[in-house]
Amino acid sequence: MMRMLPKIQAIVHGHYNVPSRSMMKTLLTALLVLLVSLTSVSETALRYVLVKRELVESRLKSFSKDDGQRELILKNMFRDVGCGDHIAGMEVKHEKYPNLVCVLPGESEDSIIVGAHFDHASRGDGVVDNWSGASLLPSLYEGLHSAKRRHTFIFICFTGEEHGDVGSASYVNNMTPAEVARTLAMINIDTLGLGPTAVWLSHADPRLASTLVAVAKSVQLGIGAVNVERVGTSDSEQFARRKIPRLTIHSITQDTLSILHSPRDNLSAVKWNDYYDSYRLLSAYLTYLDLQEAERPVSPTK
Repeated sequence: MMRMLPKIQAIVHGHYNVPSRSMMKTLLTALLVLLVSLTSVSETALRYVLVKRELVESRLKSFSKDDGQRELILKNMFRDVGCGDHIAGMEVKHEKYPNLVCVLPGESEDSIIVGAHFDHASRGDGVVDNWSGASLLPSLYEGLHSAKRRHTFIFICFTGEEHGDVGSASYVNNMTPAEVARTLAMINIDTLGLGPTAVWLSHADPRLASTLVAVAKSVQLGIGAVNVERVGTSDSEQFARRKIPRLTIHSITQDTLSILHSPRDNLSAVKWNDYYDSYRLLSAYLTYLDLQEAERPVSPTK
């Protein structure tokens, strides 16, 4: 995440000064219970394929401190999982490296975008911010590629997020009105493995968020809500400009915020059980979105 600021916003949007941590937990619990009550997920709908944990971890461990090498590693990963004919680099003005786009065609041209930035800040190794997200995209592709999909999935490794969301802004600016209309959701992955999975709730499409919470409950995985607008921004916000429903999944808390953009952002910061749980949740969530969106369109983000 870019443009670091000193404090994370409170969990419920509109509340910037929360009296106590116990009150925060109470508000969070009430909010998550409400979200689960809005959406239910049948376990029978969640037949999804997982990549072995060893492979997911090895992809995270393959990080490079050079963004050019990161692009090459990601390109090879996508080719290894079967995206060789549907992968392309998209040049971004004023950026040395392109966005990397891998398309998984579906029965429909209606699309679900899954994105993560691969560039990193100059301090630290950039393992959690955001090789943790970028290196997970090929594993998510691999699982979804195991069966026919109703929707087209577009996986995007964004360049230039640390320079002001330059890569995602370029991609969004070049979307045609028809492409915007066909995009049902943008799921953004930014900074995983610092702890349990969390969602940027105040900047999330309500139905995408409620579905995520319901899926988490169904597969018995935890999900929290930590808003980060006072920390910085992320690529999902560029899609909001064109009214594309978006959701950012991360793992940042007040206690782990100082790791970002620091020498502590390295492999030792990763909590491997939490990281793989985030992968499991994302795999189930994307599978369910593919089934759900065929029956009920996503409401535009306000």
